[in-house]
Amino acid sequence: MGISFKEVSHYYPTAKRKKLTVAIENIELNIASQDEFVALVGKTGSGKSTLLSHMNALLLPSKGEVSIFDKTLGPNKRKNPKLKEIRKRVGFVFQFPEYQLFEETVLKDIMFAGKNFGMSVSEAQQKALQTAKILNIDEKLLNKSPFNLSGGQMRKVAIAGILAYEPDILLLDEPTRGLDPKTADEIMDLFYDIHLTTHKTIVLISHDMNLVYKYASRVVVMNGGKIAYDGDKVKLFSSSIYQDNHLAKPDVLKLIDYLNGRLKLDLSYDCYKEEDLLKRLEEKYE
Repeated sequence: MGISFKEVSHYYPTAKRKKLTVAIENIELNIASQDEFVALVGKTGSGKSTLLSHMNALLLPSKGEVSIFDKTLGPNKRKNPKLKEIRKRVGFVFQFPEYQLFEETVLKDIMFAGKNFGMSVSEAQQKALQTAKILNIDEKLLNKSPFNLSGGQMRKVAIAGILAYEPDILLLDEPTRGLDPKTADEIMDLFYDIHLTTHKTIVLISHDMNLVYKYASRVVVMNGGKIAYDGDKVKLFSSSIYQDNHLAKPDVLKLIDYLNGRLKLDLSYDCYKEEDLLKRLEEKYE
């Protein structure tokens, strides 16, 4: 098991010290160490980010236990293992990760985390160069300041810095937010290709149900700090659960509904993007 939550709750202090805000409550959740692409969804304030932050020990549980690979974390900080090894194995791509860039060159920024986690300079540089190539970061940019790049290029550099030290699990907090559609597609296709080729588990937070339906195989719906649904995406959007939890229906499913209603077709929801639907229609009517 990669990550396991056992009766986990987390409370935030309020302005009135005696009162606490419940962020997540009594969470039971298991995520495999490989071959899962999990989407965490729910309206703002539902507990998604708090839940994700427990997955690499950015937050510790107020109650319960979180097991991350062979390390178990609880409320007592003194009894918890060192966090560096956990964060080496579970990489976190934050919203706007480019805000974390600080080195004088792009190459040094991509190398930084690898060196911090114990790689030699030569190994960190080799991994950085390989990752930059995978992300189509031009070699000419490597000796430039990251602050002279475009927004999309900065995002790629920040992501490269995480991928270069090769964590076992990737946590993505709205990784395409603020990007133009072309760059967003490039980045999500990259993560999906990494998932398929390396079998890494990916956990994604997104408000974009089109993106969730296209890439995720499992959806965890948060509502009021609790898990309202955990399972297959087709079953989720085939029921009223997505409406009960204020989720938008993916565009491809709206189109399927329209075609089924208008043309009396019987198209199923196992088309995850418009290209899948077009192929299905071509097969049906050729």
